[in-house]
Amino acid sequence: MSTDTTQDRILSVLERDAQASYAEIAEQAGVSKPTVRKYIEQMESEGVIVGYSADVDPKKLSGRSIAMVGIDVESERYVEVTRQLQSREEIEALYTSSGDHMLMAEVHAADGHAVGEIISNQIVTVDGVTAAHPSFLQERLK
Repeated sequence: MSTDTTQDRILSVLERDAQASYAEIAEQAGVSKPTVRKYIEQMESEGVIVGYSADVDPKKLSGRSIAMVGIDVESERYVEVTRQLQSREEIEALYTSSGDHMLMAEVHAADGHAVGEIISNQIVTVDGVTAAHPSFLQERLK
């Protein structure tokens, strides 16, 4: 048995397969189904688990583009900018970052031109955003 906590083992299974049943999670995590249910409900209520999603291979999406957009923000406007960007439907996911950019936005659109329109009309128009740098995802490797 792993030295990971029960929560860690359950999360590990969910990260590999968000559609795993309680029985599958219980078997892989080495706990009972009621334990899995209790931990998942607790993690959902505490905001540890914020949702379930499907992993998408961008290359297999015909006529779709996915870009990770690095967003630079004026430090004093960070909270306000983050709130505004979180409310934009065109932004699939928004992450804080410790890398080259303060924020990273995941944008899905019909093509590169549509991604550019979203950046121009929905991201850089937000007061406090100083720059946006898209990187288009090409192929899912893992």
